[in-house]
Amino acid sequence: MLEKIKKYAKRVLWFAGQFRDAKFAGLMLFVVIVLLISWSGVKAIQTNYGLQKQIAVLGQQVQVQQLDNNNLKLENQYYDTDTYLDLSARQNFGLAAPGEKEIIIPKAVALSYTTPLPKPTSQVDTPTSKQPVAQRNFEAWVNFFLHRQNSGN
Repeated sequence: MLEKIKKYAKRVLWFAGQFRDAKFAGLMLFVVIVLLISWSGVKAIQTNYGLQKQIAVLGQQVQVQQLDNNNLKLENQYYDTDTYLDLSARQNFGLAAPGEKEIIIPKAVALSYTTPLPKPTSQVDTPTSKQPVAQRNFEAWVNFFLHRQNSGN
């Protein structure tokens, strides 16, 4: 054990002795300066990357807002058309265009020609089959891609 300590001490002293040499000290100083400059450059690159991500997110938000604004402009233009006024008058006030006759059908008669909606079943908590979830999921994707109807899975 004492031998190992002595060998280690010799290595440390040899390395420390190298600093007496001007070339070695200059080289070490150069390496330290290069590392500091590189570290500074990496920090700048990392900061720029973060800022670019923020710019991209804000740009996407601006585009979404512009699309919303365009949709609202189109909606306002639609509200100014005669077509909207005509449909609104028909739906809200029961009015008709000149020459048209309005036929009022009782609710009971109108509902007698409809088909009843199926009652929703509460099978959310219970699995529909005894297959593992992964297999059911895989089969559902296969059915989706092959345009098959869902067979209840």
